[in-house]
Amino acid sequence: MANAAGAIHIGIGGWVFEPWRGAFYPDGLPQKRELEYAASKLTSIEINGTYYGSQKPESFAKWREETPDDFVFALKGSRFCTNRRVLAEAGPSVEKFLTSGLTELRHKLGPINWQFMPTKKFDREDFEAFLKLLPKELDGIRLRHAVEVRHDSFRTPDFIALLREYGVAAITSADADYTQIADVTAPFVYARIMGTKEAEPKGYSDAGLARWAKAAKVWAEGGVPEGLETIGPAAKAEKRDVFLYVISGDKVRNPAAAMELIARTKG
Repeated sequence: MANAAGAIHIGIGGWVFEPWRGAFYPDGLPQKRELEYAASKLTSIEINGTYYGSQKPESFAKWREETPDDFVFALKGSRFCTNRRVLAEAGPSVEKFLTSGLTELRHKLGPINWQFMPTKKFDREDFEAFLKLLPKELDGIRLRHAVEVRHDSFRTPDFIALLREYGVAAITSADADYTQIADVTAPFVYARIMGTKEAEPKGYSDAGLARWAKAAKVWAEGGVPEGLETIGPAAKAEKRDVFLYVISGDKVRNPAAAMELIARTKG
């Protein structure tokens, strides 16, 4: 991207999915080379496995080595950190997750998605206690934190102000029934779009692809795309890196949609 805009990273969730074999991955491609292939077609991947269990430092190092130099991974934070009644008590789980070896990704470590259950309601004191547990740096590597909330109680200016105070991104969930919060609250933007359909060869219609390609560019240039729901006052307009993942929907189509969006946002 030009200096007037941030970098745009676009990808999918994970890379191991049997129906992608033959649809996205070439027939006969060894499974051990699927990450290498996916990384040659995409610019980022959101790792979902870190939500369910710990990964080894050797795994993070291997993923770093198998991908291009400018590739970036987003990580789902451990569910043991977020799926709890009292977030202030998450400290040991947060520390365990952050020290599990993820800094072996080095410069390829993108934002961490701390995803909350749809039943988790906004309580300012409770949520601020969690944000205080998130360090901005680890092993000399910058950490970027984002939160994905799924209860309408978070749709309040107090939540937006809190995230801006700590420099944490509100993840924009789109084309789904989840709560949508598209306010820009951090020096980067994190979006997860979930509307791919089997009937569309590229996952989205041409109009849908055009809409999301434009949205990514607007975010990168410091604006807020039209048609998305915001709650608080607008953030200062300044260029931001964008992380956009095609998730859920008709999962078989997600790589095609991501590749098309990459093509449409180049230059």
